[in-house]
Amino acid sequence: MKARLFGACSLGLIAIVAVAGCGGSSSGSATAASKQGSSGNSGGSGNSGGTVAVANNPQLGRILVDSQGQTVYMFAKDKNGTSSCSGQCATFWPPVVAKGKPTAGSGVTSSMLGTSKGSGGTMQVTYAGHPLYTYAGDTAPGQVKGNGSTNFGGLWSAVTTSGSATPSGGSSSGGGGNSSAGGSSSGSGSSSSGGSSYGY
Repeated sequence: MKARLFGACSLGLIAIVAVAGCGGSSSGSATAASKQGSSGNSGGSGNSGGTVAVANNPQLGRILVDSQGQTVYMFAKDKNGTSSCSGQCATFWPPVVAKGKPTAGSGVTSSMLGTSKGSGGTMQVTYAGHPLYTYAGDTAPGQVKGNGSTNFGGLWSAVTTSGSATPSGGSSSGGGGNSSAGGSSSGSGSSSSGGSSYGY
């Protein structure tokens, strides 16, 4: 009798673990996909904090970074301070957002900082009139993998302290492929530095 009861309990326990395991796996995958899709860095789906600072990058010199130390980029396709990057583009190039007035870190000209209304009503930080973004392929501070990329139909460039674009050939890691049609890219890196590919 005890053997049957133990066997029934064991089967019940195995069934519960199996169901929980399936549910946990699905939830875990959704969470991982959500984190990967929103940003490869700790800033999430739009880096908030609104602080822009300066970092000395070995390849590009003095460039702007966000509150997490991630390189910020400008998109040549943006016009008149308005972002042209939304939907899938914003998944790979999350906007730098602020909940109020952005803060100028050391070396940043505060009068050049501003905001513009981004997709979904967020306030996107601008510098010298250029909306600012991070790149999901930059997974650590100091990386400039997005510099020189032409994803989503325009050139992406790290931003200098004067508010201009850095030279596109400065990245030693490539730019994530060339996708002028705006879709995902799985081709080889096509920035002038020819670095590695990021299959998005």
